[in-house]
Amino acid sequence: MNINQADLNELEFPELLSEIAPFAFSPKTADKIMELRPMPIDEAEISLKKTSEFLSSFESSTAVPFDQYEDIEEELKLMLIENFRLENKSFIRIKTMTEQIGKLQRFFPQLSELFPTLLEEVKHLEFRKEIVDKIDKVFNRFGDVKTEASPILKTLRTEIQHARKAIDENFNRALFNYGQSEFLDDIKESIIEDQRVLAVKSGFKKRVNGRVLGISKTGSITFVQPESVVKHYFKLKENQEEEKKEIDKILRKLTAEIAEFQPQLSDYQTYIFDLDLIRAKAKFAELVNGILPKINRHQTLRLREAFHPLLWIRNKKEKKEIFSQTISLTEHNRIVCISGPNAGGKSITLKTVGLLQLMIQTGILVPCHPKSEMFFFEKIMTDIGDNQSIENHLSTYSSRLKKMSGMIKQADARSLLLIDEFGTGSDPELGGALAESFLEFFYDKKSFGIITTHYTNIKLVVENLPAATNAAMLFDENSLEPLYKLEVGQAGSSFTFEVAEKNRIPRFIINSAKKKVEHDIVNLDKTIVKLQQEKFEVEKIKSDLSEKRDSVEDKRDNLQKLNEQLQQKLHNFQKLYEDEHRKLQFGNKIESFIDSYVKGKSRKDVVKDFVKILEQEKFRKIGVDKDESKRLQVIKRKITQQLKKEDVQEKIVETNEKLEEKRVAERAIWMKVGQRVRIKGSASVGTIDEIKKNKVTVNYGTFKTTIDSGELERI
Repeated sequence: MNINQADLNELEFPELLSEIAPFAFSPKTADKIMELRPMPIDEAEISLKKTSEFLSSFESSTAVPFDQYEDIEEELKLMLIENFRLENKSFIRIKTMTEQIGKLQRFFPQLSELFPTLLEEVKHLEFRKEIVDKIDKVFNRFGDVKTEASPILKTLRTEIQHARKAIDENFNRALFNYGQSEFLDDIKESIIEDQRVLAVKSGFKKRVNGRVLGISKTGSITFVQPESVVKHYFKLKENQEEEKKEIDKILRKLTAEIAEFQPQLSDYQTYIFDLDLIRAKAKFAELVNGILPKINRHQTLRLREAFHPLLWIRNKKEKKEIFSQTISLTEHNRIVCISGPNAGGKSITLKTVGLLQLMIQTGILVPCHPKSEMFFFEKIMTDIGDNQSIENHLSTYSSRLKKMSGMIKQADARSLLLIDEFGTGSDPELGGALAESFLEFFYDKKSFGIITTHYTNIKLVVENLPAATNAAMLFDENSLEPLYKLEVGQAGSSFTFEVAEKNRIPRFIINSAKKKVEHDIVNLDKTIVKLQQEKFEVEKIKSDLSEKRDSVEDKRDNLQKLNEQLQQKLHNFQKLYEDEHRKLQFGNKIESFIDSYVKGKSRKDVVKDFVKILEQEKFRKIGVDKDESKRLQVIKRKITQQLKKEDVQEKIVETNEKLEEKRVAERAIWMKVGQRVRIKGSASVGTIDEIKKNKVTVNYGTFKTTIDSGELERI
């Protein structure tokens, strides 16, 4: 993509990057963020998808297991040097980064639907657990070399431990012995060069055997290492030197072993740096409500409710209101000319589009409505603000002409031109005429552009170009306050005389100015004002209608949900009714078997009939399992047809009444004195003693209770 640093500065792109950089864990990643520039569409789309997926993890309970880390760039270079030895902390960094890769490779596959792009990237890394195993074999969890790292080291550390123990025992013995005499000073002992020494009075130093290690400043005390300690001390020092050599040998060997995995570790480092950058972008998107809009390959840009991210941050801190803008650029509407009074938001709208375009082409999510659409430009050229050049002794107008010359050379159908105060800086008539020619040139080149202007002739030219549109920043004619809302489709008035009057310019001066202006221009400006006010009122009516339409749609959706819930309940009831009816029939058959047996039918025939019933039930169950989904569809169609013919509530009541009648009939058959029963939901079994209408007395042996017959079930 072709965009120079001056254009990036005019759109405040470096300031945007400086807001993202602090979110990075590593200072090196922060530096990379400050160097970000727009990239090709394929590369940018991947970055956008990864950022969007990472952002989604903040909004759910599936946080990506990625935390603060230390990079291993220096270690990757040093480990390739022959016979080089890495430091302890370097191995711990390597281990930590490798474990981080392992965590991510286990995490993303579990949530492949949420993180498809992030998964695709991490799964190509070759995870080598041997790296962790080799380092764990040498180092403990505190980052120190283990005693078991080698047999020699284990022996040396055992001897060191014994030497230290001998030193302490012999020193304590000497301290006790000499402490009984008057040889020692009141302080008894001290530390010299990390060694315990006796504090001997200088007058008695020859009476104490040992090695003199120092004298106090006054010379009154001589510090002596007892003779019994000296030999053990030298043995300790000798073993410690041997320990250092052995550790050096172990770490050189480990460095050589880890160096074999340098390609994989290099991939880990590259991946972690990139993930750190993606996370920083996602954290910034969380701050400004950034989203991933639809990315078009065709030339269609539709920004809905778009915000300037830097203005968003500043206004949030200062608790000020910020206004969104909606604007479109397509092949059939390539150029938008924004007019209206100063301080109405024209320049902010232009900068918002430019900065959001830079963001999306750099793989940064943008603050706008999710239904927005964007496409990529090959060139973005700007002319915003005061371009006066002191170094080159150029006036503002000369500087702008120089910029315009560069635009003319580079403008094409893949360019976006952002020009503020188009045509100003020279004689209004001559400068306006030149601006017209510039505009027609860019139009013929099929360039895309957003321009702001106060010139009436520019507005008229735009009206006559099929693929260009006028737009206005709305202004309240009564209060003369800007509404900060872009209205596409009409030119805006500059409200020159009205704003001057509001700012207490004497009326006689304003009237004098009106007389000097051509009558037609004043009338045109008044007409624009009137049209703008009418447009604002129409927009308000349209907004009210839209709200009412949304309200009606919400009510319709609620009714639809209610209808679906009712149908589901009816379906469940129908299923329950069928199950209960089938159980009742099965119970009746069993009852008939019992009656037949009581009346004298042979046991063999009864069993034969019973087995036959069991076979039928088995066949029915297998059939139900196979055709469950088909049966449910049939039931649903029946219910739908039934709902069309009669009221649902009446049907439910009628069905309940039928079920109750069947239950009463069943109870009349089996509810007799002596029948074993239990209360529904209870495990205790009793016997019916007495039946009076709907009340039944149940004997539980130790007590009796009277209960409604409908609450009992047969055992």
